Amino acid sequence: MNHKAGFIAIVGRPNAGKSTLLNAILEYKLAIATHKAQTTRHRILGILTEEAFQIIFLDTPGVIDPQYKLQENMMQTVSRSTKDADALLHLVEATRELNLDAEKLVWKYLRDSKKKVVLAINKVDAANEATVDGLIAQCKQEFNYAQVLKISAEKRIGLTELKEELIKLLPDSPPLYPEDQMSEHPVRFFVSELIREQIFLQYAKEIPYSCAVTISDFKSDEKIDHIHAEIIVNRDSQKGILIGKGGEKLKKLGIRARAEIEDFTGRKANLQLFVKVREKWRDKDSYLKGYGY
Repeated sequence: MNHKAGFIAIVGRPNAGKSTLLNAILEYKLAIATHKAQTTRHRILGILTEEAFQIIFLDTPGVIDPQYKLQENMMQTVSRSTKDADALLHLVEATRELNLDAEKLVWKYLRDSKKKVVLAINKVDAANEATVDGLIAQCKQEFNYAQVLKISAEKRIGLTELKEELIKLLPDSPPLYPEDQMSEHPVRFFVSELIREQIFLQYAKEIPYSCAVTISDFKSDEKIDHIHAEIIVNRDSQKGILIGKGGEKLKKLGIRARAEIEDFTGRKANLQLFVKVREKWRDKDSYLKGYGY
C-alpha cells in the first residue's frame, strides 16, 4: 500500500487566515471566516481526500492569552488539537508585523506538541519580498521548522506546494474517513456557525464576542428545513441591539443567514431566530458545556 493519511492542525494567531486556508484547500466553504479576530471558537475538522492521500485538517481558534472561561476553553481546544495531530501547520500573516510576545504563545503550543511543523507565511501577495523574508528569519530563530513556504490562501498561491509538504509528514495509512466525507460535524453545527458568522459581519464592538448560537429545533420535510435558532447574549442591552428598532436588525440577520444556510445545504430553509439573555454565560461552565464549548 502506498497511501498516506493523518491529521494536520492549523495553528496561529487570530486573523492569520487559518479558516480561509482550510476553505481554499477544500475548495468549499466549511469554516466561517470574517475580518474580525476570534471568529473561530471550535475545532473545525475538514477532510481532503485524493487517490494517494487523505489529509484531515484541524482548524483551531486563534491563539491568545485568555481573559475568561470561554477563551480558556478555546485554548484547551488548541492544545488538544496540536497533541492529536500527526503534524502542525503554523500560519503567520505577512501583512502584520510579527508581535513576538503574541507569537511566543503559539510557539509554546508547537514545542509542547513535539510534532514536526511546517511554517506558511500567508498573504504574500499583499507584502513585499523583504518583509516576508524578514518574518521567515524571525520565525526560524525561534523554532526549527520542517519546511517553510510562502502562500496566499485567498489568491490560491502556493497551495499545491503546501499540500505536497504536508503529505510528507503524514504516516502510511489507509483512509481514515469515507472518500465522500468532508467533515464529521453535523449539519446543525454548521448552521449555527453560519448564523454566528453573520453576527460578526453585521454587528460591531463587543456584540459578536458576547453571542453564542444554538439550534433548538431542526426538522426537515421533502421541500424545506425548519430551523429554530437561539442567540444567547450576556446582557439585556445586547438583546436590544441585536433585535434593533422594530426588529429590523434581527430580520436582516435572518435574511442573510438563511441565504448562507441554503447555499450550504442546497435546500430551502425556514429560519426562526430568538434572542435570549444568559448573564455572564462566557464564564459559567454549565452554559459553556450546553453551548458546545
